[in-house]
Amino acid sequence: MKQIIHLTPVSFMILLIAAFSAGLLFYGCEDDDSSGSGAIPQVRYVRVTDPHSSDSLLTHAFMGNTIALIGENLADVTQVWFNDQPALLNTSFITETSIILTIPNEIPGTVTNEIRLITRNGQEGIHPFGVDVPPPFLISILNEQAEPGETTTIYGNFFIDDPGTPLQVLFPGLVAGEVLSVELNKIEVKVPEGAGVGPIIVKSIYGASRSSFYFHDDRGFIIDYDQLTTSGSWRGGTIRNDSYSLNGNYLVLKGEVGDNAGAEDYAGGGFVSELWSDANGRPEANFFEGDPVGFQLKFEANVIEWSGAYLNICFGPWASGVAPYQNQLYWGNVNARALWRPWETNGTGSFKTDGWITVTIPLTDVKYNSSFGAMEFDPSMAGSLTFWMKGPAAVKDGTCKMEVYIDNVRIVPM
Repeated sequence: MKQIIHLTPVSFMILLIAAFSAGLLFYGCEDDDSSGSGAIPQVRYVRVTDPHSSDSLLTHAFMGNTIALIGENLADVTQVWFNDQPALLNTSFITETSIILTIPNEIPGTVTNEIRLITRNGQEGIHPFGVDVPPPFLISILNEQAEPGETTTIYGNFFIDDPGTPLQVLFPGLVAGEVLSVELNKIEVKVPEGAGVGPIIVKSIYGASRSSFYFHDDRGFIIDYDQLTTSGSWRGGTIRNDSYSLNGNYLVLKGEVGDNAGAEDYAGGGFVSELWSDANGRPEANFFEGDPVGFQLKFEANVIEWSGAYLNICFGPWASGVAPYQNQLYWGNVNARALWRPWETNGTGSFKTDGWITVTIPLTDVKYNSSFGAMEFDPSMAGSLTFWMKGPAAVKDGTCKMEVYIDNVRIVPM
């Protein structure tokens, strides 16, 4: 008895096996090759591409899934439409009796619940088939620490605002935010009063999903510049509390420094902020326990201007208040560091934000030495932390200009 199931992703190798096995099966049963004869393409059934599940037939599947159309007179097919969306075809996966393809990832404007096949001679064939739209998929939020009344942006995919079933954003505590605009991959929403700590839920006509990130995340804090400070080190950094504040004190990295210069500080500003955990009175411990693969460094940042130098995020042992001091950990290569350099990676040579944003750096990206070459991260020496601006200018031999604010430094699970 045939089994109707939902489709799951498969590997490229399995696709190849499926293509050949499907083709051989039909060639062994039929000697009539009507390719190029103008015959109407016919799909007998649709199945998964895993040859071990060849008896698993499909009547519908999710956008983006790969499927096999099995039938006859398929060799001349040049177009395949799911509802009103065309699929991308690869002639290497088209035979007289099978077509392997991926269902388009675009939301259909007109739903026919049909697959339409068109040959080079204009012959058309129709097969009933439904395309499922996944529930919302949440990737990140512009500012995890946004306050009630502020507008923030949620990024992801499959955000569908159906007139009959409007999209909803529920903040922790199941408090609904005011949805201001919706695009397929982002939502503008106003943070409601009473939003708590935890995941955000987005509901659409196609289902509901919960974020892996936490809103108002309070886990794994290392520095908040209020209670968890950098006091006790030689260079705690320039700390402010003013109209730019996200919530209380924040760190300022500001000034001009030469191309790849090793500057430390200057009057009225600075390029460095150190946390010597032992000198600060922190318990003797690392910032996290376990495999770095499972963790990410996060902080909020407000960038007024930035056109040169990398933010070096340098890890060191808890006992950094004794020789070699934490600044020596930076100049030397006691442990690996991460780099934040959005002015370079965005390809423009400059970077600024419109207010505070959340920055996320997987701990797998803690992999650079003081010359920005490769270095292995030793998680057993992750009990102190330094932010230090050093690196190339946007223009060779030029000046690195920056005014970067930082708050709420933390390490949380992925």
